[in-house]
Amino acid sequence: MPDFKVIAGKRVLFVMAVEAEYGAHLRARFSPLLTGVGPVEASIHMAIALHRLEMANALPDLVVSLGSAGSRLCELGQVYQVASVSWRDMDASRLGFVKGVTPFIDHPVDVPLCQPLSLQSARLSTGANIVGGDAYAAIDAEMVDMETFAIARACDRFGVSLMGLRGISDGPGELSDLLGWTELLGLLDERLAAAVDLLPAALASHELPGLR
Repeated sequence: MPDFKVIAGKRVLFVMAVEAEYGAHLRARFSPLLTGVGPVEASIHMAIALHRLEMANALPDLVVSLGSAGSRLCELGQVYQVASVSWRDMDASRLGFVKGVTPFIDHPVDVPLCQPLSLQSARLSTGANIVGGDAYAAIDAEMVDMETFAIARACDRFGVSLMGLRGISDGPGELSDLLGWTELLGLLDERLAAAVDLLPAALASHELPGLR
């Protein structure tokens, strides 16, 4: 059973992809659900976790998806709140469906997320590929990751609100090896932790559209 943290009277479940992004500063604040890398792993682990919590009558009030992201537009080393998330892998346009929309499922191209914090925000694109260099030009979003859209779909299925925090680890140049991703993770751990520290005051307020 995944653990949630009670913040300002609300049950909050933190979700991350891998241990590499979960540094000492974040470890001092919460224990996350780790989904693994990519939309398939994220959807499996998120859906199973929420199902188990639902069976225990303990669904969270809020899921916080956090970790690293790539960008050629946002500042390296800075943390952004996710304004919306899209799925860049989905393209059924040859059958007349809008690119980015799953056929026969009613969801927008850009799925808006809860934004309780007073932080700079940016749109996020989820996909199963590592993006770098010129590949950013084909993506209609300021940031890229590999899990958040899958987490958003699972949260929507269970009626749970979702917010996202992403620290920019790489971009705008070419990403050629693992070091290019991991080099800033220590700094992002500290800055993501600082953003998490803003949650108690934000969740205690009554101006939280999107929260149950």
